[in-house]
Amino acid sequence: MAPAATSTSSAAAASRRMIGSRRQTESPRRRTSPYPRLKKMKPMAEIMARAKHAEVVEDEEGDEEEEYKDLSCQQCGSGDRDDELLLCDKCDKGFHMKCVRPIVVRVPIGKWLCPNCSSNRRVRSFSQRKIIDFFRIRKCNYGEEKCASSSSQDARKHRRRSGSLVLQKKRRKLLPFTPSEDPAQRLKQMGTLASALSAMQIEFSDDLTYIPGMTPRSANQAKFETGGMQVLSKEDTETFEQCRAMCKRGECPPLVVVFDSCEGYTVEADGQIKDMTFITEYTGDVDYIKNREHDDCDSMMTLLLATNPSKSLVICPDERGNIARFINGINNHNPEGRKKQNCKCVRYNVNGECRVLLVATRDIAKGERLYYDYNGYEHEYPTHHFI
Repeated sequence: MAPAATSTSSAAAASRRMIGSRRQTESPRRRTSPYPRLKKMKPMAEIMARAKHAEVVEDEEGDEEEEYKDLSCQQCGSGDRDDELLLCDKCDKGFHMKCVRPIVVRVPIGKWLCPNCSSNRRVRSFSQRKIIDFFRIRKCNYGEEKCASSSSQDARKHRRRSGSLVLQKKRRKLLPFTPSEDPAQRLKQMGTLASALSAMQIEFSDDLTYIPGMTPRSANQAKFETGGMQVLSKEDTETFEQCRAMCKRGECPPLVVVFDSCEGYTVEADGQIKDMTFITEYTGDVDYIKNREHDDCDSMMTLLLATNPSKSLVICPDERGNIARFINGINNHNPEGRKKQNCKCVRYNVNGECRVLLVATRDIAKGERLYYDYNGYEHEYPTHHFI
């Protein structure tokens, strides 16, 4: 009987081992549900019925009105015209739109900083590759650049020899600008322009642009001008095209865009500029004056004054433009303002189309800011508030 008992006990032990091995490999059984028990949500009507009425918002608005009731302009000291008072989002000081410098022509959208707070803001920097892509510069090798520069110099020498000296003084030929010799300095100059355009959310454009729904290019014809227009001579046209070709190669005029707390973005000479030097063309979107009668853009430029007023054109650099957008106008109503003028805007007939060119009216020294008479000869724009 002993062997039988032994076999029976051994079979039971084997079965226990099997059960034990199964328990080790099987996952433990969950006695509770793996999902949390959902709470019964109360209906919105019941919640709103039991909610207490709060008047916090009204109290805050009342406190805010009480706090800014005695707000006055930091420039003129007056609290009148509260609809024109701007409140700085950093220092909480008030300024009238026409008292602050630069003048604010429209109520800003979003945050607004006063000149003192905005002068300390960071300026976006651009790398060399980003500057080249921003201005769509066309690179050329040194041999081609040297040949192009030498051919342009030969052409200038040839033009100087032709004609008498007296005739040249009377005609007052345009001179091409002289770019900075250091390529790194030229990139720095273009970087300041790229930073200013980006801050103003303006796309760079070195040409007049004709947007569908505004003005077709066929409307820009110099023959529509009242009483005619100055015709750009063949030699001056060559100078104009030469400067445009230099800009496309990244050889820009020696100018930098700086930010001033009073004048806003403005342009300084980064090298000496001679009298009658072509500086830049005024570019932007072309539109009819009748469409911009109630536009508060502070940089529109007259392009065409047609016999039919409905056909007159303006340049609007609020969405596209170049460095001309940041050259400031002068206060031509006082002698001190007129003394600062060192360049002028001239409307020319260039191959049958109206173009606006900025030209130096005297020698401009390095570090001197550029100013022109915003009115030209039309005297249509009020400049009493210009600095």
